[in-house]
Amino acid sequence: CRDLDNWPRSWMGLEKDLPAGAQLRACFRLCIEHLAVSSLSSKTIRNHADNFWMLGGEIIRDLHYTPSLRKVDGDGLLREAIHADGGPLVHNGSEETQRFFDSTCRKLHRFLTQSRR
Repeated sequence: CRDLDNWPRSWMGLEKDLPAGAQLRACFRLCIEHLAVSSLSSKTIRNHADNFWMLGGEIIRDLHYTPSLRKVDGDGLLREAIHADGGPLVHNGSEETQRFFDSTCRKLHRFLTQSRR
């Protein structure tokens, strides 16, 4: 993920989105590093990383509609957004996009659940 450092700026609508974006990026980085040492192909890992980027954008969008979420740290924001069955609905996404996005969210959910132990 060559542009991982730029993700928080790509998601932001307002300057106050950057701290939450940076926290999300840190969580995503850990999972991407975990995927990098797995048996998944580099293309599959890139596809999951693209979905992490989409998820970050959806979460930052939610901050604008639910300002109280700004008090929640990045890990908490992720745990609010994803679950064992998938993630939030993707805005302007196809059914196929949503299916793969949910697969990524399930993988991230398992990673977060296992790393919490």
